[in-house]
Order: sequence, then C-alpha cells, then structure tokens
Amino acid sequence: MTSTTALVQVRELEKSYGGVNVVDGVSFDIHEGETFALLGPNGAGKSTTIEILEGYRDRSGGDVSVLGVDPHHGGLDWKAQLGIVLQSTGESGNVTVHELLTHFANYYPHPRKVGEVIEAVGLGEKAKTRIGKLSGGQRRRVDVALGIIGRPRLLFLDEPTTGFDPEARHQFWGLINQLKDEGTTILLTTHYLDEAATLADRAGVIMGGKLVDIGTVDEIGGDNARIPLVRWRQAGVVREVRTQEPAALAARLFAESGGEVDGLEITRPSLEDIYLQLVGSNATPEDQP
Repeated sequence: MTSTTALVQVRELEKSYGGVNVVDGVSFDIHEGETFALLGPNGAGKSTTIEILEGYRDRSGGDVSVLGVDPHHGGLDWKAQLGIVLQSTGESGNVTVHELLTHFANYYPHPRKVGEVIEAVGLGEKAKTRIGKLSGGQRRRVDVALGIIGRPRLLFLDEPTTGFDPEARHQFWGLINQLKDEGTTILLTTHYLDEAATLADRAGVIMGGKLVDIGTVDEIGGDNARIPLVRWRQAGVVREVRTQEPAALAARLFAESGGEVDGLEITRPSLEDIYLQLVGSNATPEDQP
C-alpha cells in the first residue's frame, strides 16, 4: 500500500553535456510502496535521470534524495537496499541460474531464498541450466531475479520485459504485483504503455529533458485527453467526433440512418493514445524523424 513517505525526492534535477541540458529542471517524488513509471521516447533523459538516482552518474544541478541519502554519497549499506534491473547485464554464461543467484545473494544481509526467487521468475525447470544456454527471454528473467534477490526497498526496472512473449509478460506482471503487495517501491521505465497502465500507480512523461506531465495513470493528459471518440463511415468517408456523450451521438446516428450505421465504434483513449498525444504536442524540431 502506498504511503505518504517519499523514498525518492527529485528537485530541479539537471545534467548537462557540453553545455546542453539533457535533463533540465526535473522534479518528482516517489512514495513508499508506489510503482512510478517514467515514460518518454529514446533520448528524452529517462536513462540519465535513473542513473543519477542509482548513483551511477553525477548530476550538474538540483537536489536528489533516495532512501534519505544523496546517491552521490551512497555507501554499501545504501546500495544493499536497491534492486536494479538494467536493460542488459552481460552476466557470464558459464554458471548455472542457481549458482549465479546464490553468488549474488551472498552480497545482501537478508536475501530472499534462491529457490523461491527462481520459481517466482518462472525458471524452476532451468535452475541447473548454464546462463549461456538460456533463451533471450529466460536471461531477462535472470536479470529480474538478480534485481529482487536482495529484498530491495526500492526496485529499478529498466525495460524489464524486453524479449518476453505475451504470456511471459503477464506472468511477470503478476510477480511485480506480488512485490507491490509486499511493500516494494518500484521505478519502472517501459516502452509498453499497456505495461505502465497495468503496473503503475502514477506516471511521469519526460520529453527533451523536461517533465511535461505527471499524475496518476488516470490523470495523465488531463480530462480533455480522455474524451471518447465516436467513429463511423458515411458515404464512404470515415467520420470522427469526440464527445462526452457518445451513447447519445450513437443513438442519433442510428435514428438518422434508419437503424444501420456503417463501421460504428466508440473508443476511450488508452494511456498509449494519451502518451502519443503528449509526445506529439511537446516535440521540438530536433525530435522529429
């Protein structure tokens, strides 16, 4: 359950390279027990922001607190409270799944049981298989296992389901919901907007180094972005109308047509639709392909 305690506090964060701000005045909080999705296109500043929070990269300006500590000064005790699932780890393929997790578990004061973690990520039948013999999706599950083996208070998930098939993705979502139920705070980045909509309590959208929107998944984009769309075909032409009263419009169309409306459909914008609107409306010329 989400609390009012902010485990992550970011205020006017900046990072510049060669005089260019790739992160430009970003501010947000992540509360204890919350899953927060940081969304944005490639090059928007997401990875740089997260690397600063993880303590891997220095900032140029602003204030950051993660678990009450400035990441720039985070020691081993602080790092032991973090779980980090990178886009790729490059772990050695010469050890088995069980051996690798056992090795990493020894780094933490109160790790999860290795066997339980292996089962939780769906690799029970692969426990004695060498990493090099696993498929891409199975290796990704090993990455996730490494991220949660230390029982982290804060878990960073960077594109966690890349390479997963649809069934594996849904199984992974179940694991994340289990971690949420246990009180784990999660920072998620993903290009799968349905994943963010399913897992996240709140989301922030970053474009050109700036946070252009933040709120609960149901608030992102504002009320106008969620107005239903009525689409139908008339005289061979597709018509579209956004309206707060889609049923009334559909009834009028049926009455006017004598009971037949070609291709009538009513849709409510998904998080993906709203995200694409935000990205399009905030794009600068250099962002265009």
